Amino acid sequence: MAKISLIIPVLNEATNLAKLLPYLIMNGKDDVGEVLVVDGGSTDGSQAVAESAGALVLASAVRSRAAQMNLGARHARFEILYFVHADTWPPSTFATDILQAIASGIDMGCYRYRFDSPGLLLRFNAFFNRYKWLWCQGGDKTFFIPKEKFLAIGGYDEQYVVMEEYDFLRRALPRYSFRVLPQEVIVSARKYRNNSWLRVQLASMKAFSMFRRGVPPAEIRSFYKKAIL
Repeated sequence: MAKISLIIPVLNEATNLAKLLPYLIMNGKDDVGEVLVVDGGSTDGSQAVAESAGALVLASAVRSRAAQMNLGARHARFEILYFVHADTWPPSTFATDILQAIASGIDMGCYRYRFDSPGLLLRFNAFFNRYKWLWCQGGDKTFFIPKEKFLAIGGYDEQYVVMEEYDFLRRALPRYSFRVLPQEVIVSARKYRNNSWLRVQLASMKAFSMFRRGVPPAEIRSFYKKAIL
């Protein structure tokens, strides 16, 4: 029976990890063979929190999600990779859902999501993430794929210091079947709380447009960091 290597890239996520890791380990049960927390140089004790929860901590020399997730994938010992951001909360059935999807012939996939806020505009955003269009994707949805297929594509392109998930799917979708599972991940709305719905929407739309036009990833990141607090 296949097992899951759960990979979480982090930077100063001690508070979220303290809640998320016990939840993932409890609900993953025997289907999750390992939890790999890939740290990009945290200074808030994220490493100690992860180790105390039973995760294996890997130190990344490069501070970027693409590099951190690739490092986790290279060290993964099990057949299925499941990438999760520290501020997301997968459904309690995630392990069963993923293994059943893979067994049914699906090559890779993700979940729908909803925000941890009841705001109408955020519910509007969340409605569209049930679709497979590229602009509806992103790391907040979490992502699963067999390790063999992930490596065959070349993993995440580490030049993409942002938009790495979009680039990976752009390369993978012509080769692999993809499904958005109907269950929901709960996603932190902190980005919207720290800014505004309109500010985040405009910044995200421009960043995606820059990505589609082939603007260098470092330039996209520079823009986004200035646009979003």
